[in-house]
Amino acid sequence: MSTEDAVLPAAPRIDGPPPHLLIVRAPYYREVADGLLRGAERILREAGATFELADVAGAYELPQAIRLALRGARRFDGYVALGCVVKGETDHYDHICRETIAGLMQLSLQFGLALGQGVLTVHRLDQALARSGGDLPGGNGHNKGAEAAAAALVQIGLARRLGA
Repeated sequence: MSTEDAVLPAAPRIDGPPPHLLIVRAPYYREVADGLLRGAERILREAGATFELADVAGAYELPQAIRLALRGARRFDGYVALGCVVKGETDHYDHICRETIAGLMQLSLQFGLALGQGVLTVHRLDQALARSGGDLPGGNGHNKGAEAAAAALVQIGLARRLGA
């Protein structure tokens, strides 16, 4: 779904006990990360979910942090990864984007995770701001953090229906 087509999602209804999620956030671009988090928190609260927040240095560390959480004693029904990578003058952007997104997908497939992917990969900071602050008054109605949280909740609901 493109940002132009998107509307702020409503919180999905989840059967069973309230889900507990881990939000892992890379606050390198603080205003963007805060906007993504605000959207994710809104959806999770509307769904009656509980959540914890863990910050990491940057987008590259998002999959690593989720893997660390999987090694820990605390259990989560799902995960939401939030961050932003803005293209610069070097190939660094391509490597970070590719490995971050691939790492998140690999984790979700290998461990059967309900994972909402809210990592923005943009060419300019204004593009990220348009995708992370749209839930504010006067905004464009787009928030990829909200979309990522809704996606994680939908996956949790699916896992519960399938008995996973």
